[in-house]
Amino acid sequence: MSTLHEKVAIITGSSRGIGAETALTLARAGARVVINYLQNRQAADDVCLTITQEGGKCIAVQADVSKSADVKRLFATTIEHFGKIDILVNSAGILIFKQIAEFTDEEFDRILDINLKSIFYTLREASQCLADNGRIINISSTVTRLMLPKYGAYAASKGAVEQLSRILAREVGDRGITVNTVSPGPVFTDMFRAGKTEEDFQRMAAMSSLGRIGEVDDIAQIVLFLASDAARWVTGQDIGANGGMI
Repeated sequence: MSTLHEKVAIITGSSRGIGAETALTLARAGARVVINYLQNRQAADDVCLTITQEGGKCIAVQADVSKSADVKRLFATTIEHFGKIDILVNSAGILIFKQIAEFTDEEFDRILDINLKSIFYTLREASQCLADNGRIINISSTVTRLMLPKYGAYAASKGAVEQLSRILAREVGDRGITVNTVSPGPVFTDMFRAGKTEEDFQRMAAMSSLGRIGEVDDIAQIVLFLASDAARWVTGQDIGANGGMI
């Protein structure tokens, strides 16, 4: 399958989890991929190695996307190496699992820096650098539709991402660029597993209409659709990818 043949995709936070699986999926569809990572160079290199061994093209670029200067460098490096940018997938994010009353100022700043500011900076850069008829896909979360204790700051940061996405879709639509969000429910990633028990997993699986917790490929396939020409008429939308949880 080569639905993204010769397209160039930046995937933030793509050394692990949903981001890594998305990078592999887009590369297998023909895209040339930029793996963005913050600290774990080895994990990023491992993803790139898999892509190149399968015949794809890939580079790994270290950048702290919560910093505007790093985002500019990430985009400039991509254009220098591949000549253009067609697709941006924002997958970088963190979860701090605490009640609102327990949050420190530093923790709240950190979750906003990584989950919200990074999106704003990359969207601002993409609105200027992305090729016409490009695709922007931001990863949000189903928790924005629920009222779950200890997810307050996380849900607030992701809800803001959804609003930015809707408005940017209006601002860049005249260039044929689509902007959408994907909101996963529980997905088996390292971030999701942290601090949870087997009972937690069973309880969350039971909340899904399909009776299971999501896998990273479930999300990557939706991103692939939104990145493709098949989704050219889909923009400003938030796609719930949660197995019917809500």
